[in-house]
Amino acid sequence: MNTRRRSFSLAALAAVGLGAAGAPVAQAQPAPWPTRPLKIVAGGVGSVTDIRARWLAERLGSAFGHPVIVENNAAAGGNIGAAAVAHSAPDGYTLLLIHQGTAAFNPYLFARTGYDPLADFAPITRWGHGSLLLTVAPGVPVSSVSDLVALAKTKPGAMNFASPGVGTPPHLASELFKRAAGIDAVHVPYKGGGAMMAALLAGQVTWAIEGLTAQLPHVRTGSLRALGVTGATRSPSLPEVPTIAEAGVGGYEFAGWTGIAAPANTPRPVVDRIHTEIARVSSTDEARAWFASGGAEPGLMTPEAFGEFIRSENMRWGQVIREAGIRME
Repeated sequence: MNTRRRSFSLAALAAVGLGAAGAPVAQAQPAPWPTRPLKIVAGGVGSVTDIRARWLAERLGSAFGHPVIVENNAAAGGNIGAAAVAHSAPDGYTLLLIHQGTAAFNPYLFARTGYDPLADFAPITRWGHGSLLLTVAPGVPVSSVSDLVALAKTKPGAMNFASPGVGTPPHLASELFKRAAGIDAVHVPYKGGGAMMAALLAGQVTWAIEGLTAQLPHVRTGSLRALGVTGATRSPSLPEVPTIAEAGVGGYEFAGWTGIAAPANTPRPVVDRIHTEIARVSSTDEARAWFASGGAEPGLMTPEAFGEFIRSENMRWGQVIREAGIRME
């Protein structure tokens, strides 16, 4: 009897165990994301980063079902805005429109930035890649890059050039142009692309290098004169305008880029969701046409590829800046 009872008890326990093993185990479901508005921190109003951030924000807002707000912060070459994002909660609700300045230039131009571009961000994707444009106001008596260089050499230090801020890609592109052309000109930094463009249009500065997205409308109305593009090839948007290298400044080349990043340790599912939505809106005919109108292309990358790209850009420009001895402080 004892043996039968023991056998029954073991069988019963085995049956319970099998039943438990066979029953589906409740899995914790990830919380829905997003559940509130997002924010993209970009440069000054009217800058290329601002224009791109606003175009993307509008479309991501529709995709996520929550508004995506653009916050402008061009202070200290973008360092203040980048640092604020780096130290935000890693929940995907605060993003950075990162660019060469904040990712690759500033760590070598400034004694302190307030963030580490290689450790403090979760790269999501590159988003925008293309040439910049060298322009002058119509009142400047030049019609080509060689004219501008010749005029500058007759008046060393008398000319000035504008940028959206110290350490921004347009600033460094202009500094490299000065060195390649062998000219002397005074840098006038403004608080963002909008203020820079206003000064250029008003003739308060001689020349500027900035993205085609910001400058093309003024070139097409005749308010600015385009002299050369910074890339290796001419822009389809301005096929009649030569590259700066073609125009006589041999060896000069500069390609600008922007991208999207979140604070480090943002959950990978959130990073993937943002990347997926950016890739979706960027694959449309509308997006391709919009980028092309500004002489650029989306240039999307996976988070891993974008991280490696940022690292390589950081190393490359660090060497250039150190060898050139350029410092902002």
